[in-house]
Amino acid sequence: MELERKLEILADAAKYDASCASSGGERRKTSPGAQGIGSTTGSGICHSYAPDGRCISLLKILLTNVCIFDCVYCVNRRSSDTPRAAFTPDEVVKLTIDFYKRNYIEGLFLSSGIIRNPDYTMEQLVRVAKSLRLEYGFRGYIHLKTIPEASPELIEAAGRWADRLSVNVELPTQVGLEKLAPEKNLRRIQGGMARIRGIKEDDLDRRRKANSERQRSQVSRERAFAPAGQSTQMIVGADEANDRAVLSRADTLYKSYQLRRVYYSAYSPIPHASVLLPPKSPPLVRENRLYQADWLLRFYGFSLDEVVPSDLGDLPLELDPKSAWALRHREFFPVDVNAAPREALLRVPGMGVRSVERIIEARRFGKLSLADLRRMRLPLAKASAFIIAADHSPGVVELSNAQLKVKLGVPAEQMLLPLSRA
Repeated sequence: MELERKLEILADAAKYDASCASSGGERRKTSPGAQGIGSTTGSGICHSYAPDGRCISLLKILLTNVCIFDCVYCVNRRSSDTPRAAFTPDEVVKLTIDFYKRNYIEGLFLSSGIIRNPDYTMEQLVRVAKSLRLEYGFRGYIHLKTIPEASPELIEAAGRWADRLSVNVELPTQVGLEKLAPEKNLRRIQGGMARIRGIKEDDLDRRRKANSERQRSQVSRERAFAPAGQSTQMIVGADEANDRAVLSRADTLYKSYQLRRVYYSAYSPIPHASVLLPPKSPPLVRENRLYQADWLLRFYGFSLDEVVPSDLGDLPLELDPKSAWALRHREFFPVDVNAAPREALLRVPGMGVRSVERIIEARRFGKLSLADLRRMRLPLAKASAFIIAADHSPGVVELSNAQLKVKLGVPAEQMLLPLSRA
């Protein structure tokens, strides 16, 4: 098969994997005068966005879409009649370097179906990354998918050459996996994550303990293990798991395995799908709400029960999770922007981390009015009903929950938008 046809098949097969953002990658340092190519900064053809807004261009492909597993939701499952193709490691290396030299990409996201066995597949992925680093001096971003059942030695080797590793959970519960991916096991998947966490912790500890100047010099020349950490992906809407189950699993993964990101990928119908799968995608807004809730758990000090109470199960589609919490807890408001602590300000609908930091800095020099907040470009249409400023108190124009819900919500037609990954 011609290389161009392989690329067409294997780039298309990789589009269902959302966990390819390159946040956290650092340009690899070299000694003075050393040559190298590639960068994790700048911009080119956009494949992904980092949290700070940088556009990161990645060559996103599978090594092969041949797979010994038969996951019902996967277009590359063993029983699928999709066209098959496979790159050799040398072909992936050549494509990456050629695309980089044409300024199409800045890095590589490489995954694969399971061929022969986990160790054989992992060996091929490691070979690609190692060749790029050693033979071509490639210093751009590399993200490798890892296979939980692969040997610890191969996982460690993968992390030595790649910036980020990921092990996809796919579904949040063991029940879901048994139904749709019976060859996968949540305990083994989380075991793979624990292995990555353990190796990374040992690597960081060894670097901290390098006391002498000679030891520090030697350690600094060695590649850090997966400097951009690890991530995972969960498919939303392929099984019966509700939003609380999805976020509960994410919360566990963040706390137990130090994941940098959990990506939520709304189920997208595949050709010749099983009757076990839903006939259509969930609304696009559900995926968006999960990302918003994830942010609250990670950066805003919310607990799982606050974001999605056990008696709800699913996040409301018509409101973002922070606004929904605010309407359930009107007694918490209004919050005084001139006196409230950071933790309280972060719970005001419409206020993000940067907005809160600007408020805290600005109020050191005087009382803030609505005009001051407006100059900071705060979304007062959302926030004004929940805050007190020098010249504003919502008690004068207090709105009911029903009125606020209309004000804070999104139009009904937007909530029904389907997800398209074309």
